[in-house]
Amino acid sequence: MISTDLAVRLRDAGLVWTPADGDQFQVRAPDLAGDVFTVSTMTIEAHEYPTGTILGFNGTTEWALDAVAIEDALWLPREDQLRGLLRSTFRALRRQGDGYEVEVELLGQTRVFADPDPAHAYGEALLALMDLSR
Repeated sequence: MISTDLAVRLRDAGLVWTPADGDQFQVRAPDLAGDVFTVSTMTIEAHEYPTGTILGFNGTTEWALDAVAIEDALWLPREDQLRGLLRSTFRALRRQGDGYEVEVELLGQTRVFADPDPAHAYGEALLALMDLSR
């Protein structure tokens, strides 16, 4: 799982989230710092309204929460989602020592992003791609 810091950097760079089952997120509230929630039809559902998307908490698992506006949630994209967002720039994922390297091609140049967590390496590569498109 990527770090909260990387998720914030991706969001601030313009990454848009459309919630789907299996997505993980944090609620941006001091008393919930560090808690990770998962969108699931049974417990947390995304509801679309003309005013925006609301994440509705069902049942008793998150009894203290009723609903959270998507603007108050921070998406923590999974490794496969990050790889998919890299699209045709993605070239390879390699195990290297105690970590992983993600190789992408950006503006005709090969770039490598290394991290012990492959999801984090993918996230850094996506951030570099997003920086180029701004």
